[in-house]
Amino acid sequence: MANEPNKTTPTDADVDAFLAAVEHPVRRRDARRLVELMTRVTGEQPQMWGPSIVGFGSYHYEYASGRQGDAIAAGFSPRKAATTVYLADGTESHADLLAGLGPHTTGASCLYIKDLDAIDLGVLEEAVRRSYAAVTSR
Repeated sequence: MANEPNKTTPTDADVDAFLAAVEHPVRRRDARRLVELMTRVTGEQPQMWGPSIVGFGSYHYEYASGRQGDAIAAGFSPRKAATTVYLADGTESHADLLAGLGPHTTGASCLYIKDLDAIDLGVLEEAVRRSYAAVTSR
């Protein structure tokens, strides 16, 4: 695991209401597109995790120290500066793919995208597919 999984937990909040309330029009548009993409890729329905993460499925992690928990297997958050796409197995696992993605930046397990129209959605879909498979097959 690239870093500590997000400690947010699933909620019963309405995903559609959350998406409708996203202020930035590009983030709102991209969020709706990501719901479609991630639902198709994972076969999971979207669920709010905490106040601002849309998650698809979950996986259980356990460290050698004994620390364990559950985290989203795939997900995103439409933030003000960019949409954050979470690749649970870490962005380094997808460096080959991400080289052809288009404009983006990365963190340990976060992919920051300002506009889905500016990237190769096929590359993003494959990265999400690989990441989801990696964490749910454990």
